[in-house]
Amino acid sequence: MGKVIAVSNQKGGVGKSTTVVNLAAVLGKAGRKVLIVDFDPQGNTTTSFAIKKSRIKNTVHEVIMDECSLEEAITATEFTGVSVVPTTQNLSGAAVRLITMPDRALKLRKKLDRARGFYDYIFIDCPPTLDMLTINALAAADSVLIPLQCEFLSLEGLVELSETIKRVRASYNPALEVEGILFTMYVERYKLTSQVTGQVRKKFKGLVFDTVIPRNVAISEAPSYGEPVVYYDKKSKGAKAYEELAKEMIKRDRKKQKPDKN
Repeated sequence: MGKVIAVSNQKGGVGKSTTVVNLAAVLGKAGRKVLIVDFDPQGNTTTSFAIKKSRIKNTVHEVIMDECSLEEAITATEFTGVSVVPTTQNLSGAAVRLITMPDRALKLRKKLDRARGFYDYIFIDCPPTLDMLTINALAAADSVLIPLQCEFLSLEGLVELSETIKRVRASYNPALEVEGILFTMYVERYKLTSQVTGQVRKKFKGLVFDTVIPRNVAISEAPSYGEPVVYYDKKSKGAKAYEELAKEMIKRDRKKQKPDKN
């Protein structure tokens, strides 16, 4: 069964969509079948795979509004192993419409349940807001990957998201885990970087990835070419960092799957 990972932080601009795009691309190159659900109305993930929004017939909006099936909205990419359920700005209206619908928090989970059998990983790129879209994503996920920029303001978003995860566990998804906290836009020479990372590692022991994603020109440039960084510049520090992240994540999964000998 495929693993569903929501990539979320209630603060924008922390590298959320960048992480979805590049982690998925690395896993696809490694032979995994990956589906991305672009659940952020900004549609940065859709754009990063050079999917033309003007030509899209079915999006995730139509899926959760029961206007098409998930299969009808899945779009293949030119990158090995990766498919996308794209989005457009239309998704913004769904957050409001969902409030009046029965099982409003579980719409996405029901759509993704069947897809688990076809993919090794399903990533949900969440909006940087606490609304019914984010609640749907967390209710559908097995775990949450939290990208965190190395700034003090980002810590507020982390605290808020931690509270949201607790509420979702209590109401909709008791098995929801934290996949890990990922430091992004990492600049080692900054004193602030060590201060923030030190605080987070102390407070969230065991949840922080060893891998960090550096601030890197290739990572910033790649979306404008419609390519993940591992295709745009596979020798860049950014590409190598996402390769290391994928290895670390797979290693963690294998460790969890090992039977307890005690």
